[in-house]
Amino acid sequence: MIHALLWMCLLLPAQSADASLPPDALPLLQSGIDAENRGAFDQAVAAFRKAAELAPNSAIVLLRLGDTYMKERDYAAAIPPLQRAAELSPDAPAVHQLLGYALLAAGYASEAIPHLKIIHDDGALGIAQLQAGQAAEAVANLQAALAKSPDDPDLLFYLSRAATALAGQSLDRLRSVDPNSARGHQALGQTDYEMKMLPEAAKEYEQAIALRPDLPGLRLELGQVFAAGSEWAKAEEQFRGETKLQPGSAEAAYRLGNALLQQGKMKEAAQELKRSDSLSPDMPETLYALGRAAASSDPDVAEHALQRVIELEKQTPLAGQAHLVLAQIHRRQGKTEQAARDMENYRKIQALAAHPPS
Repeated sequence: MIHALLWMCLLLPAQSADASLPPDALPLLQSGIDAENRGAFDQAVAAFRKAAELAPNSAIVLLRLGDTYMKERDYAAAIPPLQRAAELSPDAPAVHQLLGYALLAAGYASEAIPHLKIIHDDGALGIAQLQAGQAAEAVANLQAALAKSPDDPDLLFYLSRAATALAGQSLDRLRSVDPNSARGHQALGQTDYEMKMLPEAAKEYEQAIALRPDLPGLRLELGQVFAAGSEWAKAEEQFRGETKLQPGSAEAAYRLGNALLQQGKMKEAAQELKRSDSLSPDMPETLYALGRAAASSDPDVAEHALQRVIELEKQTPLAGQAHLVLAQIHRRQGKTEQAARDMENYRKIQALAAHPPS
């Protein structure tokens, strides 16, 4: 029995380890431990509960009872004994760890936060803060946790959620502080755009531009609103304005090139798309658009761009579209066998997309 209880004594302060544990509770405690080791959690709970009735002030018994409830995933039932154990042993990290986890799992995020702070569990603390509406604190702690475990899928998921929540809170604050500022109108335009309220979004962006005509990004976003409505001439105007403000922006050059492409202005589109590729090389969407734009005027440039798309994308639908455009180029050049191979590759990718491997 001494060996079985030794690890629990190490978890709790010396003065609370067994001072309140009467002799008749010891066999029940050992019986619960034995049952728990066998995976018989119902029997373990029953034994620990009887031990707790005999020793209601034993932090060890209450800790074991709460721990067993948690192993059964009965987090709500784990909370009362763990709360009592925390009162009896306020300096015991093991108690605060289990209690913090139980409260968080049962949905009591705000109540879990103080206990998780004590044990310095950045990941669990960040999740609790996110659920409690403390987005900024959640982002900081989840980033700290990810620095230790950069590929943890749960941490990555919750950090994404926290960042989204923080962005939402910042936008709400902006709207309440100065809704008639350029940034306020931009925020409203972004919301309208996400809700596919395109005319309303355009008006908000236009008001923002009227207030701050030299603010980078406004014309790019307004152009995207027009592009979403297939108003390509209007989109071109805004993207062109953005490229003047930000000549080093690969995205602005790509957006302008694509708007020109949609209007059939192939040579001008190819020029802008080449510039975008020089600013940010090997972006598959840019290369594909360049391949389409240059297909008639400069087939060598088009072929090189499309082959690069295929190298980067492998078997994706975009690679399939690149094969299709290559087939059209090669057919015009009289390279029938090569065009046939392109079409075969296109069909293979189409079939793969329709029936992906399980």
